[in-house]
Amino acid sequence: MHRLIAAVRRTPGAAAPSAAAPEAEAWMVFGMRVLLSVSALLTLYIGPGGVVASSPWTWPVLGGYVLHSLTLLVIASYRAGFWHGPNVYWIDIIWYGLIVLVTGGGTSPFFSFFLFAILATSFRHGFDAGAKLTLGAVGIVSLSVMLVQGLQSFHILLLRATFLLALGYMIAFWGGLSVDQRRRLALLRDVSRLSNPRFGVQHTLDSLMDKILRYYGASTCTLLMQDSHQRWILNTAHHPRVGRPISRSRPDAADVQPLLALASGATLYRSPGPGAGLLRLLPGGVCAVRLATGEKEWCKADMDACSHVADLLDADGFVSASLPLRKGSGRIFVTGSRLRRSDATFLKHIVQQAFPVIETIDLLDRLASEAAFRERQTIARDLHDSTIQPYIGLRHAVAAIRTSAGEDSAVAPELDRLLAMCSDVIGDMRDFAQRFRSGRQEEPELLVALRRRLRQVQTFYGLDVMLEVQGEGVANDRMAAEVFQIVSEGISNICKHTRARTAGVVIEDDAGQLAIDIFNPVSDGAPAPKPFVPRSIAERVAAVGGTLGVEADGRQTLLRIRIPV
Repeated sequence: MHRLIAAVRRTPGAAAPSAAAPEAEAWMVFGMRVLLSVSALLTLYIGPGGVVASSPWTWPVLGGYVLHSLTLLVIASYRAGFWHGPNVYWIDIIWYGLIVLVTGGGTSPFFSFFLFAILATSFRHGFDAGAKLTLGAVGIVSLSVMLVQGLQSFHILLLRATFLLALGYMIAFWGGLSVDQRRRLALLRDVSRLSNPRFGVQHTLDSLMDKILRYYGASTCTLLMQDSHQRWILNTAHHPRVGRPISRSRPDAADVQPLLALASGATLYRSPGPGAGLLRLLPGGVCAVRLATGEKEWCKADMDACSHVADLLDADGFVSASLPLRKGSGRIFVTGSRLRRSDATFLKHIVQQAFPVIETIDLLDRLASEAAFRERQTIARDLHDSTIQPYIGLRHAVAAIRTSAGEDSAVAPELDRLLAMCSDVIGDMRDFAQRFRSGRQEEPELLVALRRRLRQVQTFYGLDVMLEVQGEGVANDRMAAEVFQIVSEGISNICKHTRARTAGVVIEDDAGQLAIDIFNPVSDGAPAPKPFVPRSIAERVAAVGGTLGVEADGRQTLLRIRIPV
């Protein structure tokens, strides 16, 4: 069985089909590139000789760019969702530099082609990529003109280079704003949905910190807040490239006071370092600023308090925002060296959007847990009279029938087996009731319930099921109930629809998802099962936002269930 589990875990999951059509934006860019290249070729063909075609290389260069554009369009038509990165635009401006070089230098009519690459890069990849491409375009066009005309038309080169630099920077700036806006809207959408509330508030907070880290590209994200008992909790998440898990601690109130010394609202701090005096003279170069709650204008923050916080966080700079909690207080800190005022303002918007929802989830979680606890107590009190007593009566009846049948009866072995099964069930129920009554639980409730269920399956059906659960607390009490039902239904299907004598269940955390694998080998000589989808399990998995994959071949049948955290 252990070898069977190892074989299943080495089996790669089926890749999700990617049938999405190419984006309309991508097709527009591909089409415009082809249009520009064809129009340049037509201009060369229609225009009077000597005005455009100033070099024997003119036709080959323009023809080569047409082939380049058509090649990209053909690749996009055969590869659904194909989208080239910023390097392709650097190839574009090299082509444009060659076109300017072979069509007259400073008098070339194709000078404006550079704006196409800058525009597409800026609105797709943001300000940094657009600004770099703008500088590259200015350098290439300057080199092309000087190779053809030297310094004879320096006045024209200066005008065109300045125009390209100014207009390219404006395009890059506005394109960067557009990209930032899309990313911010996407993040606000994600944090408004957060993670699956069935996993509890802590999973939701971890998911929020991970999303913030990825958005800012920051080094760390530190969340300081109070729990329902007014105790402080300090969570620190590191960037995924570091590979460190989220750390949690419960500091004393005196230890967290320096982190709470900042005023309410949003705060931006950048370490002064060398040249701090010059930095203060620049617009927006103040090293510590804050935006108070309810205010619209930034003002200076306490430099000493911000510097002390930066030392505690071991960072050169950070943005911070106070948490809008109905009960208690807290702050969030995001560390990095290239943070701006807009980043601090947006962080304040994020927490204002997310934490009211998190508090609601926390309240509902506690209400549900308390209701579940009271219900379990009621069940524990009633379990003996309503459930165990009938089984005891059944056992007495079976024992009486066994005594009447005698030792020579043909049904005596079956009655003995039924009597032993009744005794086992009564013992399990008494243990279960005792754990509920005393509140003693040595193992996670999900694991205990699954083991009890699998023992019953082995006793009643002769199916040996190997259970492997990796990681403690993979699911809270309400998600554990769903997992228990899913696993029970999967094992029941194996008992009802196959002749397998062994099966396996693996439950673990898989890259932020709750992974459940239920599998059984195909009997020797039996045909490979036909494609199927277990309807009841599929409905349960869909109800919690998960996915179900069925892999059936001549060796085994495998259900791959993934539930997002």
